[in-house]
Amino acid sequence: MTWQRGSASGAAMTDHVDLNADLGESFGRWQLGDDAGLLPFLSSANVACGFHAGDPATLVRTCSMAVEHGIRIGAQVAYRDLAGFGRRFVDASYEELFADVLYQIGALDGIARSQGGRVAYVKPHGALYNTAVHHETHARAVVDAAIAAGGLPVMGLPGSRLLSFAGAAGLACYAEAFIDRAYAADGTLVPRSVDGAVITNVLEVCDRATSIAVDQRVRAITGEMVPIEADSLCLHGDTAGAAGLAHSVRDALQAAGVRVTAQ
Repeated sequence: MTWQRGSASGAAMTDHVDLNADLGESFGRWQLGDDAGLLPFLSSANVACGFHAGDPATLVRTCSMAVEHGIRIGAQVAYRDLAGFGRRFVDASYEELFADVLYQIGALDGIARSQGGRVAYVKPHGALYNTAVHHETHARAVVDAAIAAGGLPVMGLPGSRLLSFAGAAGLACYAEAFIDRAYAADGTLVPRSVDGAVITNVLEVCDRATSIAVDQRVRAITGEMVPIEADSLCLHGDTAGAAGLAHSVRDALQAAGVRVTAQ
């Protein structure tokens, strides 16, 4: 791999880890997730940018709360797909996707700065996240938008084209692991359509968090232990009981000697 981990040494970290969640995904009267409940337990917030979720007023409130809690703000960029919540592939050209991602970063950064913060990294959402694992054109469009926005760090799946291209371009990279999603034996995420793909049991989520942070491995849905190094652990904001899970995860990591802090 040509990407470099977010830490200075590049070594597997056992004493601290970032904890992030997807926030700002409500839209008008339609409410999703508990941003206020989640934020106190996080170190990073992946804030929607309006293309898959999040209206302007929601994004202002979410960024304001993130700044109040001292939480790092990331632009959660997505395909232009409000109806599908950004979970459907969009066959956009490089030029279209580059412009869409750059637009989203700029919009959220303007909102974040109005509240005393700023966009500190870029993380794709949903279908774009999964597509950028292997799709060269879409991965390059995201990376080039991050460069155009000032050389922002990029968060993504270890071994992905996204992080490979970002590292080659000299951007900081944050390798991410999911503690409430099942993994296949090859280290990729199990599709949400598969039974058991989303994990909500608090003990299992906490066990996965500490296993990844301390031992750099996670149990695949088929039973194998899969090696995985992560700078950041993700808990989805729309997972049932996400705020309670985040609290329990933070306590479990602390008990295992792992500090929760942004990279």
